[in-house]
Amino acid sequence: MRVINSSEILQMEQRFRTTFINSISGFKSLQMVGSINSEGNTNLALFSSIFHVGANPPYLGMVVRPDGNEHETIQNIMFNNAYTLNNVISNRYKEAHQTSARYSAGDSEFAACGFTEEYIDGFAAPFVKESNVKIGLEFKEYLPFLLNKTKIVIGEIKHVLIDEDLIGKDGFVDLNRADSVSSSGLDAYYTTNPLTRLSYAKPGKQVEELNVYREHR
Repeated sequence: MRVINSSEILQMEQRFRTTFINSISGFKSLQMVGSINSEGNTNLALFSSIFHVGANPPYLGMVVRPDGNEHETIQNIMFNNAYTLNNVISNRYKEAHQTSARYSAGDSEFAACGFTEEYIDGFAAPFVKESNVKIGLEFKEYLPFLLNKTKIVIGEIKHVLIDEDLIGKDGFVDLNRADSVSSSGLDAYYTTNPLTRLSYAKPGKQVEELNVYREHR
């Protein structure tokens, strides 16, 4: 096994290093982020840096790169305090990838990439009609990092739009049945292939497979 030290990493060609570091951490959650600006123009951007922050209250975090084209998304979120996360399903991953293109400010990726805007009463941001797991969030906190100018946005879940048969009896959301796609790096997409669910780990007790993985309400 080769050992690659930090000085070798820094000497890598820029694009090679970016691809290497982006993919080495493994598979990531993939979401299309829907937002709208002060003039009513919608925006849809692909993010692969969504993470769980807490369940009570229900918070999710999102990392924004300093050199990315997501600045319009951040501006929209800061403007109306609302945005959506929408899963990518396997027959629409190419269209989802296209939303990462650098469209001109004000041009809607919904229209350009073949997605349909969907709204619910009392919530300002657009959902993606074609998705089947959709989350509406209220902006809560903005955390800039001085190390590399990366930013983290924290939002509180206010609405979940989901096919009810995707929710298990114990609350587990089966993203495999939802046909959700995950990603690695900046351009590799994967469908999921579940192994099993395991019991809560305790010292001195062997973990067991749970049958509830396929149990649904």
